[in-house]
Amino acid sequence: MTSTETPPTTPPTSTPPNAGDRRRWFALAIVMTAAFMDLVDVTIVNIAIPSIRQEAGASWSQIQWITAGYALAFAAGLVTGGRLGDIHGRKRLFLVGIGGFTLASALCGFAANPEMLVASRILQGAMAALMVPQVLSIVHATFPAHERGKVFGLFGAVVGLGAVSGPLLGALLTEWNLFGLGWRPIFLINLPVGIAGLILGSRFITESRAPKALKLDLVGVALVTLGLLMLLYPLTRGRELGWPLWGYVSMAGALVVFGALVAYERRKGARDGSPLIELSLFRVKSFAAGIAVQLVFGVALGIFFLVWTLYMQEGLGWTPLHAGLTGVPFSLAVSTAAGLSVQKLVPRFGRKVLQAGALTLALGVLLYIWESARYGLGITSWQMAPPLVVMGVGMGLIVAPLTDAVLSGVPREHAGSASGLINTVQQMGNALGLGLVAVVFFGRIGERLTPAQVGPEFADAFRYALGWVAAVMGAIFLLMFALPRRSAQHVEGADAAADGGEGVQAGAAGEPADATRLPVQKSASELVG
Repeated sequence: MTSTETPPTTPPTSTPPNAGDRRRWFALAIVMTAAFMDLVDVTIVNIAIPSIRQEAGASWSQIQWITAGYALAFAAGLVTGGRLGDIHGRKRLFLVGIGGFTLASALCGFAANPEMLVASRILQGAMAALMVPQVLSIVHATFPAHERGKVFGLFGAVVGLGAVSGPLLGALLTEWNLFGLGWRPIFLINLPVGIAGLILGSRFITESRAPKALKLDLVGVALVTLGLLMLLYPLTRGRELGWPLWGYVSMAGALVVFGALVAYERRKGARDGSPLIELSLFRVKSFAAGIAVQLVFGVALGIFFLVWTLYMQEGLGWTPLHAGLTGVPFSLAVSTAAGLSVQKLVPRFGRKVLQAGALTLALGVLLYIWESARYGLGITSWQMAPPLVVMGVGMGLIVAPLTDAVLSGVPREHAGSASGLINTVQQMGNALGLGLVAVVFFGRIGERLTPAQVGPEFADAFRYALGWVAAVMGAIFLLMFALPRRSAQHVEGADAAADGGEGVQAGAAGEPADATRLPVQKSASELVG
């Protein structure tokens, strides 16, 4: 797609530093640290949610918005953040993002009430949406093509470390109760890291821009955000307010808003070639099915990880550290299976690996339901380990190769844009799943429980919610039949390498390559969050 209007004049994209320039490795360490900070932040918050509820006096709907608000703001801002980086400079937007993320973390840590915490989390998600898309763009513009394999290997290691360390770090900070601050250090720990990243980033990161940056589609962003709010707000508050009529009207109105979004994006694409959503991609069968898989998968993960935390800490009465250690086998299984799936299994078996992952994850969920019912409130971490390992293997078989499978039928000139849309939809699904927790989990719990009723009620609600997760995984298995049998490898920088290692990949028709045209790559840690 080519714009019919004259694009804004921007400085040319900088070329990668030469091999002897050590500054690029400092730049890599800085952006990887920022990515790690974002990944860990999600799992840290999840493990501390019961403590936040007890100490801050947050209602269950506010607890949902502490997690869903972040996911919603992050999803709504991903594409915009990438486009802003192309227009105004990736380094500049990265520094704005990490500075804003650090400020939002401070506001979260010093929140005076639950309302302030929810608002600060939404701001934190919006700032992450400015920061995260710049990470791979900076790497792409900083490193020559022959070094990027090593760099992305390091990125994978950061992903695995985040998946394991997030819950443990959150548990330890909550348990230690540093300076009597309770849960607040889970946010305040971002301050020294963010300040260091801001100072060092301004010195070592090289500025880069896309040669022809697309214009922002602010109307598209507004329609997406409005539609999601109209859908999510009634879901999170409906049970608490007695499911009022306006909630159903709002959810029905969200469908109208999404319809208006499609109509507007179609006109926007025809007018100036810079829509938020490239609708032509949905004519590709594998992409349309893959987007559906990503959305539904995000819903399942949003439901599971929140109710799992509440089950262990509220239902079973475990400490945050106990709950955090219980999740280690799951995180290790995800990381191990993800590596095997990409390197060994998918090249040989293709789509069957993804479908096996869906069935394996569903099997692990059903095993978890059975063990929870069998052992009751006396269940131990060791007894949870087998279903968690099975679930982790299933998730690892899906999360790593899914993006490539979805992109297999997409024209190469649209691969980056499609990848950004995939990650945005994943986050939207996560936010929707967190909203549905009010229905599939809290809807099974009585209004006023005695201490003796809390454990059994939460355990029953946990099993009921997991039944929904298992059903969703069955639906995902069927949707995967629409994916291609074999995935084409979309290697970042392949075109650039062929052109002599330029840092920005351009489309076939001279379309600008923006940050949203690089996979945002939300990791297993973020998914686990």
